[in-house]
Amino acid sequence: MGEQGQRFARPQLIRFSHCDPAGIVFYPQYLVLFNQLVEDWFNEGLRVPYAQMIGERRIGLPIVRLDCDFRAISRMGETVTFGLSVMRAGGKSLSLAVDCRGGDGELRVRAQKVLVFTDLDTHQSRAIPCDVRRALQPFVAAHEAA
Repeated sequence: MGEQGQRFARPQLIRFSHCDPAGIVFYPQYLVLFNQLVEDWFNEGLRVPYAQMIGERRIGLPIVRLDCDFRAISRMGETVTFGLSVMRAGGKSLSLAVDCRGGDGELRVRAQKVLVFTDLDTHQSRAIPCDVRRALQPFVAAHEAA
């Protein structure tokens, strides 16, 4: 197995707005939180402003494939950790592994998602921009970076 790239992680307080009436995270909210994690990764991990990429540069990043496993519940008031690793950086797409873990490291949710870079004016796929590809390198496994 190849060497792993860097992992990006952020703590997240589970809020009332994330939960159903039972006080546990309503499962679609994990997808919203995973998307926020990707935005944070662009802004803080890659240092590529996400709002600028979408707005000024007109580059979109829609999910074209998503696979989720829900393992354990998360409750309102808990602080969990959301993490992201790059599984593959292709010519026009990124395959990411994202997860949510409790304070004790227990896996709550994990997902694999494929994001495709698109031109927001034509809605056609496009190559990963050069600045994004450079910024990705620390996060890509050694065998993928070659």
